[in-house]
Amino acid sequence: MKAGFAALALALGLGAMPALAEDPSPRARDLGVPFDGTPGPLNAITDVAGVEVGMKTLISGDGPLVKGKGPVRTGVTAILPRGKADGRAVFAGYFAGNGNGDMTGTHWIEESGVLETPITITGTGSVGVVRDATFAWLAQHRKGFFWYPVSAETADVPLNDMAGQHVTAQDTLDALDSARSGPIAEGNVGGGTGMVCNGFKGGTGTASRKLAAAEGGYTVGVLVQCNYGSANGLRVAGIPVAREMTLQPRCVTKLTSPPQQLFGMTAKLCDPKRVAIADAPTEEHRGSIIIVIATDAPLTAEQLKRLARRASVGLGRLGAIESDGSGDIFIAFSTANPGADDGNWAEGTEKPAPIERLRSAALNPLFEATIQGVEESVVNAMIAAKTMTGADYWTVSALPHDQLRDVLRRHGMLKEPAAK
Repeated sequence: MKAGFAALALALGLGAMPALAEDPSPRARDLGVPFDGTPGPLNAITDVAGVEVGMKTLISGDGPLVKGKGPVRTGVTAILPRGKADGRAVFAGYFAGNGNGDMTGTHWIEESGVLETPITITGTGSVGVVRDATFAWLAQHRKGFFWYPVSAETADVPLNDMAGQHVTAQDTLDALDSARSGPIAEGNVGGGTGMVCNGFKGGTGTASRKLAAAEGGYTVGVLVQCNYGSANGLRVAGIPVAREMTLQPRCVTKLTSPPQQLFGMTAKLCDPKRVAIADAPTEEHRGSIIIVIATDAPLTAEQLKRLARRASVGLGRLGAIESDGSGDIFIAFSTANPGADDGNWAEGTEKPAPIERLRSAALNPLFEATIQGVEESVVNAMIAAKTMTGADYWTVSALPHDQLRDVLRRHGMLKEPAAK
């Protein structure tokens, strides 16, 4: 395992984290993981024209957990459907595969079918401050005086001092202001900084699909904040890869006196020769996943809700069961039909708005693209994530690239690079 426990040092000192991946980690395709479908140029949600993403990453402190002081392993991710310069609403729909989580602002989306705000994602303890800061940002950058910001969460424990609520309003403003198009950083960044995915270190991941011209040539982009699932259940390319890896259950890099306790378990010292997962291999991690789906296809609200539902199928390919303890919440929006309905700030309401809408029979390629994009986004998040040690010295290892490739190769599923 190349990541090692020292990998945290590479992340310490990160403050504002731009969405742009200036020095990107390998992605799943770089390692030979096979996927269906054709990605866009960036293989990211920003392949959908107009979509911008910004992040703020907070990593500080080390050692014993002191509530309110740290260690801190958290952040904010912001997705702006039409970018900072365009405040027009988008048609949207949302769906919860399992609702043990939070996404604010969805009542108005369900009622009106439009999304009028950015989407922000953070840790569970910081949804309120992030939601309120987004409101303040809108008051500075948009016309009007009230909105229902969409802010979602997953729980960054045990790595982060979640109860300390370290994300500030300024952190949220920084994430929103840094939003841009282009490549997106993945893994231990933004709201995904302290997250765990299928027992391994998780976080932020993204992917996209470009439909063939005969299918409309539309783009579907996906961004996930991945914090769900068990190692035992994980499937990559259909293979239960973790079952063939050298794993050890939840452990620490340093024992305290008395030894640390977590969820009724007494800590054990990590064996540096083995991969440290967040739970016992057969234990279902109590986590969540937020999935944001963007498209330029002309879809209306009820069609976007159908698109959001397909995120569950993508997770199913990865072995997810959407367990009782998980908050699996998905939102989809379309950048088509600009100005058709701006919700609370709509003008010209005396006249019907012209709207383009695909026929229902044309949706299957978009469903397929969504499923494929969700699957690849999750694996990209895990491939990019680095081993992290957090509060009380609890450690979660990155998915080991070498072991993953070995398992896929044994099953004939590794896409070897073409001979030069």
